[in-house]
Amino acid sequence: MSSPNGGCRVTSEDPQEVLKSKTMSVDTIDPSVDKFAQQRSALIRDLEGRGYVKTRIVRDAMLSIPRELFVPGILRNAAYEDQPQAIPGGQTISAPHMVATMCEVAEFEPGMNVLEIGAGSGYNAAVMAAIVSPGRVLTTEVVPVLVENARKNLERAGIENVTVREHDGSTGLKDHAPFDRIMVTCASPGVPGPLVKQLKPNGILIIPVGDHFLQSLTLVRKDEHGKTHREERMGCVFVPMRGKYGFR
Repeated sequence: MSSPNGGCRVTSEDPQEVLKSKTMSVDTIDPSVDKFAQQRSALIRDLEGRGYVKTRIVRDAMLSIPRELFVPGILRNAAYEDQPQAIPGGQTISAPHMVATMCEVAEFEPGMNVLEIGAGSGYNAAVMAAIVSPGRVLTTEVVPVLVENARKNLERAGIENVTVREHDGSTGLKDHAPFDRIMVTCASPGVPGPLVKQLKPNGILIIPVGDHFLQSLTLVRKDEHGKTHREERMGCVFVPMRGKYGFR
């Protein structure tokens, strides 16, 4: 397990000001800046048109994060195709429409404390961090090469309010609980009890539940009395969760 201080932390600037400086609307982005800016703008327009991006806060967050910095160099020209991309460790970076869907369903608000299970390339954490700033995202990963890769990607992108931990995220992170939101980006055979326990009252847990081949994107909402309510939103396919509560 890495140190809690092993993530991407920079304290010289206010995260909210950094977000403001990076955020661009679809209408104001200058496509002539570079080809990736043009592709990013086109992708967000497409996701809006197809109903995946619904709110301005998700739109602006996805516009502010350079996805090309989170995919392997050989795949950089395909960074803005709406499909998963391979990353080291036999894992994938989720398709943009799934990132948008999960962020919309999570009902994020600025200032929230978020736990992510499955850092992968760091892209999903970066988008969530842009939305919840000045809140923070704590993201866990069990594949060592991905831990270092995510940290480097986040640092290169200038993301300040994310910490990456090498840890079995299926057990949560009780020392940092409770969390306003918990986002699981890998398939689980069920909803791990520790994650539900570490969720705040009125908190939301998003998790793909199913088998190795097909899952249902599941929302678990904990009310003010601690009772949980479960909703199945859509079919999806994620890589299997590893760890105590994952697939054996």
